[in-house]
Amino acid sequence: MLLAVRAARSPRLAAPLDPLGQATAVLGLAALTFAVISGGAHGFLAPSVLAAIVVAVLAGACFFVVESRVARPMVPLALFRSRAVVACVLTGFSINAAFYGVAFVLSLYFQRELGLSAVTAGLMFLPMTGLLTVANLGSARVAARWGHHVPVRVGLSVGTLGMLLLAFLPVFLSGRIWLEIALLPAGAGLGFALPSLTFLLLDSLPAAQAGLAGGLFNAGRQTGGALAVAVFGALVAGSFMTGMRVSLLISAVLLLASTAAAFAVFRRRG
Repeated sequence: MLLAVRAARSPRLAAPLDPLGQATAVLGLAALTFAVISGGAHGFLAPSVLAAIVVAVLAGACFFVVESRVARPMVPLALFRSRAVVACVLTGFSINAAFYGVAFVLSLYFQRELGLSAVTAGLMFLPMTGLLTVANLGSARVAARWGHHVPVRVGLSVGTLGMLLLAFLPVFLSGRIWLEIALLPAGAGLGFALPSLTFLLLDSLPAAQAGLAGGLFNAGRQTGGALAVAVFGALVAGSFMTGMRVSLLISAVLLLASTAAAFAVFRRRG
């Protein structure tokens, strides 16, 4: 913040701070995350949890009021009139919620249920994360030939299938090798969709709003990851296997909804 104050102003486009918007956004997200984490540990009727929920609701309401009235809002609400912007932000939220939430619960599963060491549990994710880079590169080539809507649709569809496999495989098949295999489409699909999703978001707005769009997109993604870890942690705090399966199904439902939005909103241009 101190360095930002000393930075020179943009000669073409002023970008003043929106302190009320930033304060209410931070307070609302922090209170919501605290409520979910503490609710899983102490129950959602605990006084501190109820207080955090109230703070989150009030801060969220204040955020929208502030952003609708200040001259230069941090997040202009007019952005959300664009179906593409809404679809991209919500899809980014879903991708991070699924990816980081699943990594969280499966790392616990590998150690608590399968008895693997922390190092071995981490290595279980190596094939999936390795495919992310390959999928990112492949996504660019497919998009250049057939359009950016194709990698988004295909990637989300494959990612959804992977989440469903992860949710139901432990019921029918035992052994970590099957989970290792099911992780591959989940990681590859999400990695395949993400670069083109970013392009579609930036392409739907004027160039002057590219930085704002990128910040909004990343904020949505990080919020999805943080809330998923909190919610899934609360779910597995009781019956671990039941909580894990519910967490995986939630991830699959989020990705399925994003897939439906991708087919409805994103279309080839020209």
